[in-house]
Amino acid sequence: FGMSPAIGHLDFYPNGGQQMPGCGKNPVSQIVDLDGIWEGTRDFVACNHLRSYKYYSDSIIYPDGFLGYSCASYDVFETETCFPCPQEGCPNMGHFADKFKGKFKNDFVKFYLNTGETKDFALWRYKVTVTLSGKSKVKGYVNIALYGSGGNTRQHQIVKGTLKPDNSYTSFIDAEVNIGTVTKVKFLWNNNWINPTLPKLGAATITVQSGETGKEFRFCGSETVREDVLQTLTPC
Repeated sequence: FGMSPAIGHLDFYPNGGQQMPGCGKNPVSQIVDLDGIWEGTRDFVACNHLRSYKYYSDSIIYPDGFLGYSCASYDVFETETCFPCPQEGCPNMGHFADKFKGKFKNDFVKFYLNTGETKDFALWRYKVTVTLSGKSKVKGYVNIALYGSGGNTRQHQIVKGTLKPDNSYTSFIDAEVNIGTVTKVKFLWNNNWINPTLPKLGAATITVQSGETGKEFRFCGSETVREDVLQTLTPC
C-alpha cells in the first residue's frame, strides 16, 4: 500500500506521493497505454504503484531530470518557499540519487517534484512572471512557451481569469525539456469567444527563473496583440 512517513536517507514524493498524473484515465483509454503497449489488467488497480519502475528507468535516461525540492509538504512545494534549488543543488530522484549521499546532515529529508502523465516522465521546473501591457482589462487566459539552447516547450498556462494591464502574474512551469539557456519567450492570450471591440493585450516583461540553477532570464516586449496572435519577446 505504500507509506507516507519518511524512512530513507532521501525520501522523494513525486506529485505529492499519492495520485500520479495519467492514472486517472477511464477504462477505455487505459486499455492501450500511451506507450502503445497493453500492460494488462493490473494497471486498473495498480497504475500509481507501477509508475515507480517507469520513473526509475526514465531517471537513467535523464540523469539531469527528476530534481527533488526539499519541502515540508507538497502544498508548500507549490509555493515559492522551496524554489529554487539551494546552493548545494537538488538531488535527483531515481538512479542518480546517490550523488547526494552524505550531503544532508539529517536522514528522512522529504523532496517533492512533479512528473509527466506519460513517458517521458522527467520534467524541469521554472518560475515564470508575466507583466501585462494594454489599455483595458479583459477576461481570458495567458499561455507562454519557452525557447532555449536545449529545445522549446509546448504552451503552458500562466493565469486564467481577469487580465489587468500593468499587473504581474507568477506561475510555475514543469517543462518537458531541459531548456538550458532561455533565449526567447512566446506569449499568447485568448478568451475563447469573439469580442467585437477587438481588444489587445501584450507582455511588457517576462522573467524566467530556472529551478535547478536559480538563474534568471528577463525578456521585454514592445507591442500588444489580439487574441490568438503570438507575441515574441527577446532578452531585454
